[in-house]
Amino acid sequence: MNESRKAIVVGGSLGGLFAANLLLRAGWDVHVHERVADELEGRGAGIVTHPELMDALAAMGLPTDDAIGVSVQERVTLAQDGSVLGRRAMPQVLTAWGRLYSILKSAFPADRYHNGRELASIEQDGSAVKLVFRDGFRDQADLVVAADGLRSTIRKALLPDANPVYAGYVAWRGLVDESVLSERVRKELFPYFAFGIPPCEQMIAYPVAGQHNGVEPGRRRFNFVWYRPADEATTFRDMVTDANGRVWMDGIPPPLIRPEFVTQARQAARDVLAPQFAEVVEKTENLFFQPIFDLESPRIALGQVALLGDAAFVARPHCGMGVTKAAGDAMALVDALTRHASIPDALADYEAQRLGTGAFIVGHARALGAYMQAQLRTAEEREMAERYRTPEAIMRETAVAPSRH
Repeated sequence: MNESRKAIVVGGSLGGLFAANLLLRAGWDVHVHERVADELEGRGAGIVTHPELMDALAAMGLPTDDAIGVSVQERVTLAQDGSVLGRRAMPQVLTAWGRLYSILKSAFPADRYHNGRELASIEQDGSAVKLVFRDGFRDQADLVVAADGLRSTIRKALLPDANPVYAGYVAWRGLVDESVLSERVRKELFPYFAFGIPPCEQMIAYPVAGQHNGVEPGRRRFNFVWYRPADEATTFRDMVTDANGRVWMDGIPPPLIRPEFVTQARQAARDVLAPQFAEVVEKTENLFFQPIFDLESPRIALGQVALLGDAAFVARPHCGMGVTKAAGDAMALVDALTRHASIPDALADYEAQRLGTGAFIVGHARALGAYMQAQLRTAEEREMAERYRTPEAIMRETAVAPSRH
C-alpha cells in the first residue's frame, strides 16, 4: 500500500480530478492545488464521451449510464439552406463540462482540494518534489502530477521548449438553453450530433446537460463549436486585441472580446450557416472564441513529476478526445504506480504507454482540422484538407476515438 506516499496534483480541472480520485482510491495521500480562487463548476462547454472515459469513471465507482449526459442516436450534416446533406447512425452520450466536473469533484474529499493556489516554482532533488505557491504556501511530495493545462507552469519550468503552436483558426463557442429555441430547431437540430461545412469552416453542435445538470427534455442546452480561419498576423491578432490595445496571443478572456467581433460572428452565421445553426448562434448570450493550438511534449515523465492531460498534449478539438485522453492518462499513471515500487520507474512506464498515444491523437486531430486552416503550407496539409472535406468523412471521424491500427 501507499499510505506513506504523498502525491500533489497541480490543477483541479477534469484531468487533475481524474488523477486525484484514482490515486486516492489506490491508497495515496493526495492533495489538489487549483490556481483559480473560485469554483470552476460553471465553466466549460460540451464533452463527447468515449469508452475509455467511461472506464475511468467506473474505476472510481462513479455513474456511467445515460444520467451522465444526453444520448443521441444519429449524426446529420446540413446544407446552407437547412436541408440534410447526409446522415449517419452513431449512438453517443454527450455531456457538459460542468456535469462531469460536479461528479468528479463530489467524489473527492473537499478538505483535500485547495483553491487559489497558483504555483510559483518547482524543484526536485531525487527524494522529494518541492513546490512554492504565490500565496507563500510551500508543500512537498513524493509525486507531483502536472494537470495544469495548456499553459502549464510545470511544463514551462521543466520543458521550456515545448510550447503550444497556433493552428491558423479559431473556434466560436457557446451554449443555448433548449427552451429558447424555435420549434423547427428543436425538431430538426436538437436530437442530433449535427455538422455544417461551409467552405474552409465547420460547425459542430449537439445537446448537453442544462443548468443544474438537467438532462430531461426541456431542461437541456445546445452546445456548438464553430471553426473559422483567422490568419495569425492579421485577423487573429486583431481579434485578440482588447479595447485597451493589449494583445492576448495565447487567447483573450471572453469578457474582453471586442463587441464588434461578436456582432460580425452573428452576421457571418446568418450568411454562411444553415438557418438552424444561425438561430443557435444568434440566441447564444455568451458567444466567445478560443484559438486552436497544437501541443506535443517530447517527454511526460521527469523524475518524480508526471505531465497529464493538456499539460502534456493538446489536440485540436475535432477528435473530441481531450477529456478522454486525460482520463486515460490518469488510469495509465495509477496502474504504473501500482506495478512499480520506484516512482521514477513507474513514471518511465507511464511515459512509454502514453507518449505515443498523445502524439497520435494530436496528429489525427491535425489531419481532421487541416480543412479549417487559414493557410495550407505543405502538400501534406493540402492532402489532409481534401480528405476531410466531405460530409461522410467528417461524420465518420469527428469526435470518434481514432484507431492506431
